[in-house]
Amino acid sequence: MIDFSQTADVVAPQLLGCVITHNGVSVRLTEVEAYLGSNDSAAHTYRGKTERNAAMFGPPGRLYVYFSYGIHHNGNIVCAPEGEGQGCLMRGGEVVAGEDLACERRQRPERAPIAFENLARGPGNLGQALGLTLPDNGTPVQLTQRDEEPDWVAGPRIGISKNADAPLRFWIPGDKTVSSPRGRPKRR
Repeated sequence: MIDFSQTADVVAPQLLGCVITHNGVSVRLTEVEAYLGSNDSAAHTYRGKTERNAAMFGPPGRLYVYFSYGIHHNGNIVCAPEGEGQGCLMRGGEVVAGEDLACERRQRPERAPIAFENLARGPGNLGQALGLTLPDNGTPVQLTQRDEEPDWVAGPRIGISKNADAPLRFWIPGDKTVSSPRGRPKRR
């Protein structure tokens, strides 16, 4: 059983292989990033609590949902003791239930069909597949624990400009649902 009161860098690899269920879709997590609050200049909570990031300071085991680049709803799982502002960004996963609903949420009529491995690949796509919205911010996460620990690696986070080299991105190597780039891993 994951203890979400642990720091994000401890919780993150424990999330790999677990299944999050939200709004009729279930996704097995294959890639996450840890954000360490006031000790991490890339964290939304680095400069303290605001109205936007308040859920990250709330009880662990809840969702922090935010609107990214005006187009995506990304989701973090809040961890660490309440008040710490830490969380794990859900970066990628495999849809294991609710595939039709995930496809409906992701597909645009003017585009070619989305490949299965891309349904929840990348934080915005994962959020869209799960149907995350801002009202989900602060709600308890529905997580099914994994049966066994998968092999995983850690490396630099991607898509950020601050503290990017910190080895706080965790993923299952070789999994097609992991977002790019997949390089520079450090074995556990």
